[in-house]
Amino acid sequence: MILELRNGNVDVDFKLNQSLKRIGTVPILALALLTQSVFTYADTAKPMLYGKHWIAITGKPLAVTAGARMFHQGGNAVDAACAMLAATSTMFDVLSWGGETQALIYHPIEKRVIAINALGVAPTGATPEFFRARGLSEPPAYGPLAAVTPGTPGGLLVMLAEYGTLSLKDVLEPALEMAGGYPMEAQTADSIERFADTIRQWPASRELFLVNEDPDNPERRAAPNPGQIFVQEDLLKTLSKLVETETEALAAGLNRRDAILEAYKRFYTGDIAEDFVAGSRALGGLHTMADLAEWQLHIEEPVRTRYRDIDVYKLNTWVQGPVMLQSLNLLEILNNREPLKHMGFNSARYIHHLYQVMNLAFADRDFYYGDPYLPPEEPLSGLLSKRYAQARIAELNPNKNDPFIKPGNPYKFQKGKHPYLEHLEAWTNEPSADGSVMPPWQQASVGQETHNTGFLAGTTSIQAADKTGWVVSVTPSGGWVPAAIAGSTGIGMSQRMQSFVLEESQNPYNVVKPGQRPRATLTPGMALKDGKPYLSFAVQGGDIQDQVLMQFFLSIVEFGMNVQEAVEAPYFWSYQMRNSFGEHRAEPGRLLLNESTPIWVRKALENMDYRLEFREKTSGPINAIEFHPESGTFTGGASNFGEDYGLAW
Repeated sequence: MILELRNGNVDVDFKLNQSLKRIGTVPILALALLTQSVFTYADTAKPMLYGKHWIAITGKPLAVTAGARMFHQGGNAVDAACAMLAATSTMFDVLSWGGETQALIYHPIEKRVIAINALGVAPTGATPEFFRARGLSEPPAYGPLAAVTPGTPGGLLVMLAEYGTLSLKDVLEPALEMAGGYPMEAQTADSIERFADTIRQWPASRELFLVNEDPDNPERRAAPNPGQIFVQEDLLKTLSKLVETETEALAAGLNRRDAILEAYKRFYTGDIAEDFVAGSRALGGLHTMADLAEWQLHIEEPVRTRYRDIDVYKLNTWVQGPVMLQSLNLLEILNNREPLKHMGFNSARYIHHLYQVMNLAFADRDFYYGDPYLPPEEPLSGLLSKRYAQARIAELNPNKNDPFIKPGNPYKFQKGKHPYLEHLEAWTNEPSADGSVMPPWQQASVGQETHNTGFLAGTTSIQAADKTGWVVSVTPSGGWVPAAIAGSTGIGMSQRMQSFVLEESQNPYNVVKPGQRPRATLTPGMALKDGKPYLSFAVQGGDIQDQVLMQFFLSIVEFGMNVQEAVEAPYFWSYQMRNSFGEHRAEPGRLLLNESTPIWVRKALENMDYRLEFREKTSGPINAIEFHPESGTFTGGASNFGEDYGLAW
């Protein structure tokens, strides 16, 4: 047996001869440790899902059951995804009904990928001046002044109307049952208890969430106990109104699609909208009836790039999705120079190059991404240009972390003149006195724990597919605990406005103004090979989303992992990009690794100027489907990171 260590990689040549028998226990253990950065993991915490009729995966076991019920009733993957969305929103699985929904849908008849943009917008009066007058350097993280207009109800209703097959009554039935009372899981119950002090400031939230509060016993747990029946009477009434509207429309002779859209109208222009606006304004929120009535969901073309022979699809710059496409463009260049698989999975060289690629792509995200429906227009064609990738890769330092990588100039690779060169030239990640990296106007006001929580904030993920070819990938979010409940609606309000900036110099494309969408982190993914579905994937977790999704994609494409191995594999997290929540500060060189990372990889990364941290699980809660057209089957991976769960048939 010959072992040779090359740049953190291990090349192993097994000589099957008698000398192998003489190797003792300790050397074999050493070999196992050496090779774990190269080979995939055969043992997984969860079994892989196999199916040929349908598959459903999401963040909560009960919500997966809601999706399975739709399949048993003859529904398609869109029906199942909508039922899971309704259920997870009702369970406050880091989202609720006042949040936002974004999805990619593969349409098997039209043979194309469709994007759903159901992200809310800033309400009337939400301007930089408004927030500065209140002594804020960014919109708040929680409460009515953090809330954009609700997007999830519109996203669900339009997806179901346009691409589903079942009635709204059928699809909302599991959520209605749950609103009437369901046993709450420990994860949500404990989250409510942690945020009890914040929840107390909003009357409807306090009444809903703090069901065990005892004024005479302040030490008593205020939140529901794990397994306690959690009842949401107001939400049950609101959802019942939507079903009632559909029923009346069908009785009046409307077809299925138009009857569902009548429910949409009632939510955004009728009595539900009136109650939501009244509830928001009673708490000091800015929402008006016009804000809800004028909000528009967009069915749009996704953006894509080709990596090797695979077409990868993401949503536009209103989320961070294109950053993964930019990263893949850069990695394709590196892969042609030195195959990533030769670097070795999670070798120091592999981690360093991926980290630096993300530095380049996320710097562009932090400066150029924003709402494409309002000016200024984002330079998307330049950002996704392969020629731009060639120019950017020249800035990569192969030996050390570069803490001061700046956004590039994509306007050189598309039509038009750069409108913000002055801001680009002044943009900096120079270190501040506390060791974090922020411009002078953005000094730290929260501790490290709060910063970490924000970095991972929000979201669940939903994956669904069926034998007729429909595929759905969703990352809904917003209205997570602690949610401000909008009056008598039972609806938790979004917290997405905190992703805006107030200073044009920070990101001129993402400055808060009424009617604009904040650049969100939510980023479902889908990949086609030879024009057919190949992968569908999504993850929750704020700014880690496209980081771990890129590593997941490479685990399958470059390292041959199966989908369950890939969702559980040990990935790394960079904090060098500017946090999308709260202060929007970056921490260059901060690198979170899995606890299994070998000592020699740790030492090599420290020598490259990384500050290392470790965690037992680092995959992120990725949920994904891989398709096998030769057999007409699919395999699914449900994360072992949290409570994610899947079913298939």
